[in-house]
Amino acid sequence: MRNMSLNKTPMPERAPEVRNKDFLEVTEGYTEQMAVEEANRCLDCKNMPCVAGCPVNIHIPDFISCIKEMDFEGAAKVIARSSSLPAICGRVCPQETQCESKCVRGIKGEPVAIGRLERYVADRALEKEIEKTEIEKNGHRVAVVGSGPSGLACAGELAVRGYEVTVFEALHEAGGVLVYGIPEFRLPKSIVAKEIEKLSAMGVKIETNVVIGKTLTVDELFEEGFEAVFIGSGAGLPNFMNIPGEGLCGVYSANEFLTRNNLMKAYLDDSATPCMKGGKVAVVGGGNVAMDAARTALRLGADVTLIYRRSMEELPARKEEVEHAKEEGIRFNLLTNPVEILGYRNPEDPRDPKNGFVTGIKCVRMELGAPDEKGRRRPMVIPGSEFTLEADTVIMAIGTSPNPLIRSTTEGLETKSWGGIIADENGATTREGVFAGGDAVTGAATVISAMGAGKKAAAAIDAYIQSK
Repeated sequence: MRNMSLNKTPMPERAPEVRNKDFLEVTEGYTEQMAVEEANRCLDCKNMPCVAGCPVNIHIPDFISCIKEMDFEGAAKVIARSSSLPAICGRVCPQETQCESKCVRGIKGEPVAIGRLERYVADRALEKEIEKTEIEKNGHRVAVVGSGPSGLACAGELAVRGYEVTVFEALHEAGGVLVYGIPEFRLPKSIVAKEIEKLSAMGVKIETNVVIGKTLTVDELFEEGFEAVFIGSGAGLPNFMNIPGEGLCGVYSANEFLTRNNLMKAYLDDSATPCMKGGKVAVVGGGNVAMDAARTALRLGADVTLIYRRSMEELPARKEEVEHAKEEGIRFNLLTNPVEILGYRNPEDPRDPKNGFVTGIKCVRMELGAPDEKGRRRPMVIPGSEFTLEADTVIMAIGTSPNPLIRSTTEGLETKSWGGIIADENGATTREGVFAGGDAVTGAATVISAMGAGKKAAAAIDAYIQSK
């Protein structure tokens, strides 16, 4: 029976005062009854605007229709035709600006909770034992650099087409940003491991601790018999503000801070990885990474303030993540910009590095002026508004750029001024046989957009090899 409620079926969540002290997942997922109830809000639109809003073009009305009929296996099969990482996408994709933003139900009320339904179907499918998938091989070999979303999507698509695919990962664990960047409380690593296990069952080989550009070069991959190479190495080079004091002990990039906690488990009592625990932490930035860093620091016992130079309306982070951060106790110091990180030296302390330790962060107040080239109101300094916040840790979460290692060791691979690899809409680069996609091309973006780029590149690689 059609559900004409104007509101989404609420997602069960753990209480803020409980979850802000551990790393267990915040949201608990739909029950079967909730999933069917929410699916019945879908109007089965003939023109399917939601599909156009999905970067990997999942046939959303079809999988939701399966849920209505309680055919959850059928729903999983529909999603699998387009997406190789549905349990991940159902958790971290910004559906509110993609598929759900196109939903007709959103005109009067809230859109259908497409992401929550995808998560339910995917989680249910992952409960089953993953069996090896027999796929007839076509005799062609492709190398994939990076095991993040774009690399995994490309590898999965090529495997289905019969290619022998080897994924090369620089870190000791596969998953890229999914394992080092996104906290356990948003994306449990057991979910990532199961999604990767599905690809392995399809015959995808994954080699870790291989740094392309050092351990092997792109040229050497071709020499080893790979007929094409896909670069999905992401954007792991952190940006800094270049203000005084960034060299002080206690200043982290968000990448380093999150990697220590997500991949190396610094939050565990027996962890061998050093990381701050407690104290006063200032997180600079307003995106999802800033929210992740702030909420992680809070769970490590810190008193956390987030500093952002625009207002709440301009925060680029997902609305859900901002709301969760507020509920958990993160303070927001908006229309504020750092100008210097303050510190002191104690030469008698053997731990004291050359530059000393963080003691605070000097900031200025901002006001919003005329829109910039992207249409966002430009923040301007209010004269004489300097003030200081006490802090013993500062985390910079102001963006990342592609690592220059691959481009500096690959002949004929042209890049943009800021480091992104130049590639056409199908991922073809300026070097024959080399394709690229995801953050390595666009700079930091979303998981699902990186997956879309990986899928497109896989189709282009197939066409390239088959035409030889």
